Amino acid sequence: MDEQRGALRGLRVLIWVVIAIEVPVYLIWLVQVGYQTGQQLPSGDAGRWAPPVLLPPAAVLFCVMAGWTWWGAVVARTRSPLQERWIVASLVFVAAFSVFCGVASVDDPSVSVGLLSAAVTALGMIGLFFIPAAASRQLPDVIRRRSRRTSGEPS
Repeated sequence: MDEQRGALRGLRVLIWVVIAIEVPVYLIWLVQVGYQTGQQLPSGDAGRWAPPVLLPPAAVLFCVMAGWTWWGAVVARTRSPLQERWIVASLVFVAAFSVFCGVASVDDPSVSVGLLSAAVTALGMIGLFFIPAAASRQLPDVIRRRSRRTSGEPS
């Protein structure tokens, strides 16, 4: 039992370390590429401030909200809310706008810039999405329940 408790504590620490690395990098990146994208708009355009100011909070709000909804369904053992259109649409919106700003922020967009933008976006969104699960007191119970279910099935 102590071995299992130690493994679960280690998993929780690992999740938080990943979140602590991915999320700040993603948010700083969003501010930077949002600023650079906004600077490409004409001088005096009021929309120049929108990408760096609105994109990071929108990413946090939508990703954590989707993660919270998903985690609540996992704990309650109900149907996955990721099948709901509004949740998927909000995640797609954040991903698309994030990758767009990453590509639009450079003078010479290329496939490698798009891939880098997609990678940073994916890692950051995953980190934000799993914050509710990592913070939940039910995480060890859900992991134990899932491991019992998969170990009980024949291979």
